[in-house]
Amino acid sequence: MIALLLATGLILAPLPVTYNSLPAVAVSLSHPGAAPPAANDWTCRSSKRPVVLLHGTHVNMALNWNALSPLLKNNGYCVFALNYGGLRFGQVAGTGPIEDSGVELAAFVDRVRAATEVSEVDLVGHSQGGLLAQYYVKFLGGAEKVHDVVGLAPTSHGSDAAGFDRWIWSLLQVFPGLEGIISAADPAALQQLRGSPFMNLMNSTPDVVPGVRYTTIATRYDGIVTPYRSQFLEGGRNVVLQDLCANDFADHLALAFDHVALREVLNALDPLNARAPDCSVPVFPLVGG
Repeated sequence: MIALLLATGLILAPLPVTYNSLPAVAVSLSHPGAAPPAANDWTCRSSKRPVVLLHGTHVNMALNWNALSPLLKNNGYCVFALNYGGLRFGQVAGTGPIEDSGVELAAFVDRVRAATEVSEVDLVGHSQGGLLAQYYVKFLGGAEKVHDVVGLAPTSHGSDAAGFDRWIWSLLQVFPGLEGIISAADPAALQQLRGSPFMNLMNSTPDVVPGVRYTTIATRYDGIVTPYRSQFLEGGRNVVLQDLCANDFADHLALAFDHVALREVLNALDPLNARAPDCSVPVFPLVGG
């Protein structure tokens, strides 16, 4: 019966979900600037809240969300994504000032809400994407429009750059022209360094906004947002992947292709139907699994 329904188009076959970053790189290179699979169907309707995906720094939506976007669609969600913060060479996004990216996100969320006729969306962000979601909710009126903020290794309190943050700030004081060059070319990267004016602004208010549900998913092997516990939000649910599966060796970049991490994303969005991740399959740095 299921085969017959599939053949007649009355139900749709699940989309393929590839827990590997290498095919995502190929897709991104072959389709510069494109949306990930299943994303940005503006006619989509669902009983579940739409999910807006926010990529990290120096990547794009097709690369970052090649696995999660079809996974969400297979689970009944309408999925939306954007390239924010500029898009160089069709590949490198998320470099512009985070304040400007917040304005982009606000307009995009309003567009999604209008198209899907809902009052609230859920935000899922990787790295800077998680921080951007927090900024939007805190300072741009997003609290009334967002139900869930799910961060995969978000730069919630800034990265100490593996302990080199003070050295970096000292270097920039000695060579102020260097800071000007970096701020002009890649301001978002500098803004996510611990001690930046932007991070001081984020840390000047409580981590969470009442009425919004927060989940942070982190890996002990994160070498980008360090220390990894700086990603946690007081008042939110904080998950360390290795507490769930000891054979999960995902680093910062692999989180978006980590089947354990993405299972936790689904659990965060729909806790009433949460399931334990499958720990029988190992996850590797860079590529995921």
